[in-house]
Amino acid sequence: MNAFWTDPDFDDHEVVHFVRDEARGLTAIIALHSTHLGPAAGGTRFWHYAQPVAAMRDALRLSRGMSYKNAMAGLPMGGGKAVILADEDRRKTPDLFAAFGDAVQGLGGKYVTAEDVGITVADMVAVNQRTDYVSGLPVAEGEAGGNPGPFTALGIYLGIKAAVQHKLGVESVEGVHVAMQGIGSVGGGVARLLAKDGAKLTLADISTDHAQALGQELGADVVSPDAIMSVGCDVFSPNALGAILDEEGIARLDCKIVAGGANNQLAREENGAMLADRGILYAPDYVINAGGIISVTMEYLCRRDNAPCDINEVRKRIALIPDRLTQIWQDSEAKGSSPDRVADAMAQALIGRE
Repeated sequence: MNAFWTDPDFDDHEVVHFVRDEARGLTAIIALHSTHLGPAAGGTRFWHYAQPVAAMRDALRLSRGMSYKNAMAGLPMGGGKAVILADEDRRKTPDLFAAFGDAVQGLGGKYVTAEDVGITVADMVAVNQRTDYVSGLPVAEGEAGGNPGPFTALGIYLGIKAAVQHKLGVESVEGVHVAMQGIGSVGGGVARLLAKDGAKLTLADISTDHAQALGQELGADVVSPDAIMSVGCDVFSPNALGAILDEEGIARLDCKIVAGGANNQLAREENGAMLADRGILYAPDYVINAGGIISVTMEYLCRRDNAPCDINEVRKRIALIPDRLTQIWQDSEAKGSSPDRVADAMAQALIGRE
């Protein structure tokens, strides 16, 4: 227990809830970092971890990131995250999601969940059979909600454009070289938006067949996942799993900007300063990738209040992401502090943890 409390990823979390339902095949962690601004909101990750400690690390870091993300996006929600520890075969069953829904319901509304890595809209529909504290559910055309991936992709795309303007001094991404690590539902959406604007793309994904297919569709180059961080480019866009920007990873970079949708890209606090020392502009992940949580939060609040939810309101809120990033970068330059430190200080003030 002492090791848990002194873990560097434990940040005075309000609740860390361990869930074990052997009969229904569920092992999960639900971490609530802060409810200062409202119920803790954040997706559920379904992933196979070689060691349980890695699942705990994800739950702690991701929930803290959600506190910061929701605060910086101006949402009336706190920060939480759930991790379901999947078997090696990543098998899903109705019983598993029923058990998870019961666990969410048992928290009495302190936690609102939605999709994350490994979870689909259909999975959230199954969870919704046991609890109302769910978002990212199917919605009618023109309404906010549903799959948050496209909204996350939109925010990242707008954030990359803002970074290119700030660092490179150009208004368009036409001809700008973007190396993309991970092209799933979010990364693939970003790639399509950038390709439409004439960006030069280099793609990598753990699914080489998917990478080759999207590369052919968009006229992009494709490299192996091991090579993508070393590609000479203007923008490196990480859109897979986090903690890739450690000392070794940063040393491999050959870019001017890091801007992508992966959560917790910096392995440790000091890594943001390492990027700044190399002259690489960093877009804090929880600011640039907030489009999805904006969508699911608006969906949840509208459903809770039995009110109409216009998708255009979601898009208006996502359109504010570039301004937030620009403010962070300007403050970073004025204060001589790295963008991640500036963003963290802003978020901590918003959740009462200055």
